[in-house]
Amino acid sequence: MALLPILCYPDARLHQVARPVQAVDARIQKLVQDMLHTMYEAQGIGLAATQVDVHERVIVIDISEQRNEPLVLINPELIWASTDKQRNEEGCLSVPGVYDGVERASAIRVRALNAQGQSHEIAAEGLLAVCIQHEMDHL
Repeated sequence: MALLPILCYPDARLHQVARPVQAVDARIQKLVQDMLHTMYEAQGIGLAATQVDVHERVIVIDISEQRNEPLVLINPELIWASTDKQRNEEGCLSVPGVYDGVERASAIRVRALNAQGQSHEIAAEGLLAVCIQHEMDHL
């Protein structure tokens, strides 16, 4: 696994819109593994491919205490968001040391492909919902 460089604000590449992944192949699976390694090394809980200068719709997340429950979202699509909102202090690996209050839906449902290219839906609330929405914003 490779440690990927994380782009930091104000790098203009962070504003590039990510394109959909066409096929979950060996290249994408390697990207996922490299992103997970990079996220864990940076002590983050989420990372979008855009943050490592790959402009495709790939997200990795792990909010577990033991850092052993990775979640992979390829081509994520928000299919439902609660009208109930919550405001949380959020940080970002691309803006180190800066935290700010962001208002987001308190519960969501997302459809995405996993690392094997299988479609699945995830219902999330709390920290996981916040993290998914934050990483999708990067895309």
